[in-house]
Amino acid sequence: MSKGVFQVPEPINEPILPYSPGSPEKATLKAMISELRSKVSDIPMIIGGKEIRTGQRLEIRPPHDLKHLLGYYYMGDKSHVVMAIDAALEARSKWQALPWHHRASIFLKAADLVSGPYRAKINAATMLCQSKNVYQAEIDAACEMADFFRFNVHFMTQIYKDQPISSKGVWNRVEQRPLEGFVYAMTPFNFTSIAGNLPTAPALMGNVVVWKPSNTQVYSAAVIMEILREAGLPDGVINMVVVPGPVGGKVMSEHPDFVGVHFTGSTEVFKKVWKAIGDNVMIHNTYPKIVGETGGKDFVMVHKTAHPKQVATALSRGAFEYQGQKCSAASRAYIPKSLWPDVRNFLVADLKSFKMGGVEDFRNFINAVIDEAAFDKITSYIQNAKNDGIEIVAGGNFDKSVGYFIEPTVLLTTDPNYVTMHEEIFGPVLSIYVYDDEKYEETLELVDKTSPYALTGAIFANDRYALEVAIRKLENAAGNFYVNDKPTGAVVGQQPFGGARASGTNDKSGSYLNLLRWVSTRSIKENFAPPTDYRYPFLEEE
Repeated sequence: MSKGVFQVPEPINEPILPYSPGSPEKATLKAMISELRSKVSDIPMIIGGKEIRTGQRLEIRPPHDLKHLLGYYYMGDKSHVVMAIDAALEARSKWQALPWHHRASIFLKAADLVSGPYRAKINAATMLCQSKNVYQAEIDAACEMADFFRFNVHFMTQIYKDQPISSKGVWNRVEQRPLEGFVYAMTPFNFTSIAGNLPTAPALMGNVVVWKPSNTQVYSAAVIMEILREAGLPDGVINMVVVPGPVGGKVMSEHPDFVGVHFTGSTEVFKKVWKAIGDNVMIHNTYPKIVGETGGKDFVMVHKTAHPKQVATALSRGAFEYQGQKCSAASRAYIPKSLWPDVRNFLVADLKSFKMGGVEDFRNFINAVIDEAAFDKITSYIQNAKNDGIEIVAGGNFDKSVGYFIEPTVLLTTDPNYVTMHEEIFGPVLSIYVYDDEKYEETLELVDKTSPYALTGAIFANDRYALEVAIRKLENAAGNFYVNDKPTGAVVGQQPFGGARASGTNDKSGSYLNLLRWVSTRSIKENFAPPTDYRYPFLEEE
């Protein structure tokens, strides 16, 4: 068999299609949405390549159109997690023995499938089951997922190429070994690309995975599995199970061959996962890798030299795209008193122009929140704010008779420590605090200390000294920091994503740093001329 030192294709970020009126991509996507709505899908778990169904069949309905039935999925139990672990461990030896370029080929093909023949299907599934408008689905499900697959292959080769120096007569080298067991991936509802990345990043590095998607994302998760299987991923390498979170977490944490968790979700759940792993560390065959991106209370800090229209646009997009259901969404803003009247007018005008409704009408900027539990939680903050006498600058209304619709809501508080300024809401609610222009540095300290999170944040200013002060004082307040830009929209390969404090382990998905977590390094020294005498020169007489 011929051998070679292989160079993978140079990755580029997948271009975002515009879906303009009359465009072929718009027609294709509209047709796919109609096709998916016209049938009732049946979505099993996939374990060891087999379709697994149970007696507990649950409905899938679009959050914006509750009367419509998209399909069914099946809820598993402890036995299915055990089955998935067994399938993964059975596949482990062959998968880890497969040369890296074959693994690369699978995920490069998956990227071309996502961005090509499956583009309309993955976008349509994301729009329907997660209530994302066409643009939000395009940048997430099609573009970012393809980016993850392509750039991760590139990062993998960078990691493999990084080798130590060697002295005369010696050859030093390092091997990046897969971990000795299975990785458990727990993925959220809000980004289809994250659901695709969390199980595949460890798998690319030679690991086997048990993947638990969010119940509210199962519909598009099934398309991801379809793509991976068509790309040639062997059975058992990634196993998709749908079980209650505590059930899967318990089996995972108590298994001796558990070697790591790749998590995106709430801070509280991640803390429970971490504790369960710690409680069982004595039975694990190795210390598990714990990688998690959790919540955020993301800020926009504004200096008096900022342009009000730029600030308002950043807030309109950063706080309300995808109904604020992004870990990175702008949730609190600090506006100087001199700029607030203009920012307010521009922001209110933007919100009045928003159209809200189902994703099938591409003119709708705002859609529904993910489910009834989210609706009830988000609206409780709005209702409590009304009861507390907080000024409602815009929005404040909500209705769940047709779907889980909440108006984009802007609250104005005079208390910088009001509950909506520091608790994560994960919905279309933006809280604003207006500060005296001359208290800029004092307010920066407030931004840093108000919330336990440190995921994303932004500073708007046209004074370079003011920018430098903010960048320095907010050094630890955000893992992704934006200068004169909204705090959302990190791009794979451009802005590695993740935060610290209560926002996670900051292992930076979208970069080589994340992939390093899924390998265990072996250092090898080969001596070409081994000594034949134990004696060193210093032992000789003068």
